[in-house]
Amino acid sequence: MTLNPRIVEIRQNVLKKNDLLARELRKRFQEAGVYVINMVSSPGAGKTTLLTEMLSRLGERYCVAALVGDLATENDAERLRESGAKVRQITTGTVCHLEADMVDRTLEGWNLADIDFLFIENVGNLVCPASYDLGENQRVVLFSVTEGEDKPVKYPTIVNSADVAVITKIDLAEAVGFQRDRFYEALNDVRPGISIHEVSVRTGDGIDEWISRLESDKAAFEKAVVSS
Repeated sequence: MTLNPRIVEIRQNVLKKNDLLARELRKRFQEAGVYVINMVSSPGAGKTTLLTEMLSRLGERYCVAALVGDLATENDAERLRESGAKVRQITTGTVCHLEADMVDRTLEGWNLADIDFLFIENVGNLVCPASYDLGENQRVVLFSVTEGEDKPVKYPTIVNSADVAVITKIDLAEAVGFQRDRFYEALNDVRPGISIHEVSVRTGDGIDEWISRLESDKAAFEKAVVSS
């Protein structure tokens, strides 16, 4: 079925506008020295649980903040606020992803120079968010061991747009019969060499390594900003 040329044109214009604003956001973030991570996953993969842990741990040494995207409710934002971090909700209504202008508007009133890490928890969806740059430094795609080993090849666009893949709920791997080799093979079929981290918030497995990775990435970012 061929798409209506008008529909294609509108979509291209929307993405162009988003990319231009994302470029401006990225410049603002860089000038303020804030490192931005865009977290994407399907619903139920454990984004909010992991992000709460990340905010709590990083918040001991850095100023951390989060923007949370959901179709409705502020439930996730309320959970994240328990970490003590600055948190704002973005309620999208019928929109299945976050866009740069949503991020821009929600940041109003915050002094970015006071923030070290800004996490953006995208709407639970592995399709739409792949097309929308939010000005982030790093895009992280999360998969739970309960979702099946072929998930990466079902959603190749989001994997190709990500910098890092995080496998969550790794403590359940044996119970659900998670086939690690098949999952890694699927990831590398889509994005050869993608960086992969395995974590469990319940047991703490992999969390220290993941936090260290983020701190290292933040340090590299700061060094690059100074030398530019």
